[in-house]
Amino acid sequence: MSQLFNQRPQGVVLLALVVFSTAGCASLPDTEPILARHTAQAARFETARGPVSTRQSAAIVAALKRQSGDLDILDKQIALEQSINASSLVLGNKVTLLIDGPATHAAMLAAISSAKDHINMESYIIEDDAMGQEFTQALLKQQGRGVQVNLIYDSVGSLNTPKLFFDQLTQAGVAVLEFNPVNPLSSRDGSWLINNRDHRKLLIVDGRTAFLGGINISNVYSSGSIIHSSRKANASDGAWRDTHLQIHGPVVADFQKLFMQTWAKQHGQALRVKNYTPLLAPVGKDIVRAIGGTPDDPFSLVYLTLISAIGNAEKQVFLTNAYFVPDPQLLQSLIKAAARGVDVRLILPSYSDSSLVFHAGRAQYARLLASGMKIFERQGALLHAKTGMVDGVWSTVGSSNLDWRSFMDNDEVNAVILGRDFANQMAAMFALDQAASLPIDPQTWADRPIQFKLKEWLARLWERWL
Repeated sequence: MSQLFNQRPQGVVLLALVVFSTAGCASLPDTEPILARHTAQAARFETARGPVSTRQSAAIVAALKRQSGDLDILDKQIALEQSINASSLVLGNKVTLLIDGPATHAAMLAAISSAKDHINMESYIIEDDAMGQEFTQALLKQQGRGVQVNLIYDSVGSLNTPKLFFDQLTQAGVAVLEFNPVNPLSSRDGSWLINNRDHRKLLIVDGRTAFLGGINISNVYSSGSIIHSSRKANASDGAWRDTHLQIHGPVVADFQKLFMQTWAKQHGQALRVKNYTPLLAPVGKDIVRAIGGTPDDPFSLVYLTLISAIGNAEKQVFLTNAYFVPDPQLLQSLIKAAARGVDVRLILPSYSDSSLVFHAGRAQYARLLASGMKIFERQGALLHAKTGMVDGVWSTVGSSNLDWRSFMDNDEVNAVILGRDFANQMAAMFALDQAASLPIDPQTWADRPIQFKLKEWLARLWERWL
């Protein structure tokens, strides 16, 4: 969804306010000089006990390269990411890939019901519907048992959710924080940051288990997608296709830190004392980095990480994304990758809950297809996933769309996972989505009706604000 004004009756007003409030704002950074400054260092890793030695780090990279065909992306990308990110590549994690809402919501509710100490939850959208009520009752039950629940919701994303919905949580002892209230009179520091939205979907249970990805708390995810169904689906079925992660292990501490930073930045009330930083032992073999992005950063960490991964790719770039409104540098990085022989494939929506975003993305198809990359439009479900896999070894799942808003205006959170085993799971998921998609033929696309071209031209006028 176009995160600021999708499916909201107040959408036009909000869009006008955004354009006014962001007039003259900074553009995305020039990535080339930034990336050039951050490539000349050796890769480093951390365990639950802290940093590993240079020799051990080199051995880890060597083992990854043996598994993945001696890819240069591992040397270049690992070194660059650790230079531009405050968080480390952390060893000893277990990452579970969750496909669609039913599996994700079930896993989240199971984790909530098993909480012993605290629950930290952050979501762009929390609806007052059956799913929202199911989560509310689970949180209230745990709060009543002495498990402290701390909840952040976005004011715009949850604009249609009645205040009484959150009041019942507050009255039960849940610490509830509204991110950048739409009502300027509710501002906690005198500023009105209508354009900065918390687009994260993050759940942390007892500081030991983290969930993140594209799935909000809403009934729209309840039907899942045709990946789990033999029947043919269409737009009227209301099926949604999305991806989430469940993570156990030492890297959860970094996601916990991101939640705490948001709470502090938003001037939330002092949190009840709990064990927010438990000792975390290794539980698996996955190597994970937590990447948080906010407009306060000098540049978007999510953006630079993605641009560099595409730039370092040697074999494959497989991207699945809900809202594709790329800036010129992202477009150029994809085109350059295709030009040097990389198999670049994009799976994008065939329909959307935001017409402007949908047509603004389609306006770029001709140029991308001309470079040799392949574009597929997902059929049978509304695509809402935000995932990527590069060279069969580097993967990412998170809340970030491929648009200006995610890279400049939103708080976002992604995970980067290194390793062939997890990348194989990502590739298998991508293959399923591709099989359920319609390939875009360059000649057929060139001959599309004039009304489509007109919609694309008009949508591009607004692409910075979408």
